[in-house]
Amino acid sequence: MKRTVAAMVLLAVAGGFGAFVYQAAARDRNYRRQLAIGDEALRERKTFEAIEAYSGAIVLKPDSTLAYLRRGQAYLQRPDLQQAARDFSTATALDPSATRPLEYLGDVQYRRERFEQAAQSFESRLKLDERSADVTYKLALARYRGGELDKALAALDQTIKLDAERADAHYLRGMCLRDQHQLTQAKDAFERAVALAPASIPPREELADVYGALGRRTDEIEQLQVLAALDREHVERQVAVGLAHARAGHWDVAVLTLGSALERTPNEPLVFRALGEVWLERPRDRNDRVYLSKAKEALERVASSPNATSDVLTVFGRVLLAEGDVDNAERIFQQAVARFPVEASAFLDYASVAERQNHIGAARTALINYDAVIAGGTDRAARAAQIGSLSLRLNDAQAAIEWLQRASEAEPNDLAALTALAGAHLSGGDRTVTGAAITQALELDPQSLLLQAIARSFRAT
Repeated sequence: MKRTVAAMVLLAVAGGFGAFVYQAAARDRNYRRQLAIGDEALRERKTFEAIEAYSGAIVLKPDSTLAYLRRGQAYLQRPDLQQAARDFSTATALDPSATRPLEYLGDVQYRRERFEQAAQSFESRLKLDERSADVTYKLALARYRGGELDKALAALDQTIKLDAERADAHYLRGMCLRDQHQLTQAKDAFERAVALAPASIPPREELADVYGALGRRTDEIEQLQVLAALDREHVERQVAVGLAHARAGHWDVAVLTLGSALERTPNEPLVFRALGEVWLERPRDRNDRVYLSKAKEALERVASSPNATSDVLTVFGRVLLAEGDVDNAERIFQQAVARFPVEASAFLDYASVAERQNHIGAARTALINYDAVIAGGTDRAARAAQIGSLSLRLNDAQAAIEWLQRASEAEPNDLAALTALAGAHLSGGDRTVTGAAITQALELDPQSLLLQAIARSFRAT
């Protein structure tokens, strides 16, 4: 009897174990089938079906790094970057030794413009295997976009050490060095990138710019000519060549190059603008009238169009001003500052002509708008002083004080600005501040007759 009971117990245990094994095997088959369905849907870019299938696989096997990785890839393809980041993070937590989830997580964070987090993911990936040139390059790119140029350069050094033939790494290295104002070293990096990828346009563009900044006009023109040959569909390339010849003083070649561009695109405003600029800037000597006439001829038709751009109108206004047609020049500059996107220098041209015409309010407004667009610059002190001076002429003492104070803060030893500031404070009636401003200005130039006159007026009030 005991033997019978024992046998029945063993049979029950074996049956239960067999059922467990069967269920586990069935779950594993279903799990793999869901993965296969998801993979097929993902290949066909059916992301919704792929996500459903991978989610089913996760239900069957919640600790599956692979299922979370694949579902993250499906979300990435949609793209749903937030959900993709969540799944890649989960995959990384499930298997910290897996490299692919970390790399994908870095890719997603980069696309979300979370550059520091992307860099951290790539660095964690490299701790597992530092021999990937692709990942060190991605790390460099994340550091560059995050503004950490030294760290980007360090990552690029490692990338180039692993793969010296990567043109994109040399190109990015040139960008970092350019942003650090190391133009000679940037030139070397761009030259290497161009040598490795002769048909690639971005490194040639940067190389041409660096040659121009270094004053190497012949080399700049050569690169621009290659770009024009590589990118024949865009007339801007040929225009760039023509303007580069003009900067180099090759005026006849510049005109011929732009004339050729005009034959290809007879109604292109960009070419007319460039031609007008070349004729305007060309040294005129005894040919003033001839060259100005050619500049006007090139610009007049496109400038009269309702769709004329701000930069075209600006150059046309300069031509009119050079001809002595001040009234029309002012009118054209006024149009130029009203067209968007605005050519920033049009504000300066308009301010100059408006002041010349004694339209002081318009001149001040133009300068204030220019200051807002530029937001700084080496001439900000002089610009602030000019706005302050115009404000005084408009009897706007408060605005004059504000702008002259800015000028004085930018250039503390600018006697003209300090003198104007003292006068503005005197007009504003603030005796304490006026006295301090006069004292500060007199310390710089005790012999100034104007300051002495301001001081006498101050004491008399």
